[in-house]
Amino acid sequence: MAEGKIKIRLVKSTIGVPLKIKKVVFALGLSRPNSVVVHPASPSILGMVAKTKHMIEVTEI
Repeated sequence: MAEGKIKIRLVKSTIGVPLKIKKVVFALGLSRPNSVVVHPASPSILGMVAKTKHMIEVTEI
């Protein structure tokens, strides 16, 4: 996943999640469960994905 684009889907709700993790989810552009965004697979985006991997589903495009 070093190059190209990735599709990120929010699987779990952000209710009860620490504020720091919630801000990362919203910075990715995910607002509600099952919302989907497409981002380039840059190091900063991959770092955000690593922080929220228990809440999201990632597929490579």
